Amino acid sequence: FDPRHYLDTHCYGLPKTGPHRLRFLLESVKDLRETLKKKGSTLVVRKGKPEDVVCDLITQLGSVTAVVFHEEVRETL
Repeated sequence: FDPRHYLDTHCYGLPKTGPHRLRFLLESVKDLRETLKKKGSTLVVRKGKPEDVVCDLITQLGSVTAVVFHEEVRETL
């Protein structure tokens, strides 16, 4: 979870992530983790700037051969 998406981030004068959306995201992540656990896997969840968190995870794991990501599409007005 990138704090920049939840703290003082506003689009068109509104919070980017309100309480209902945050609750939905947290419940979705919890459900995904439980589903993966039933299949013998897990889900790593961290809070922080992705550019920092991913580097820390790579260092912790040590045997990472690839990192895959997607970039958020931003509308230009």
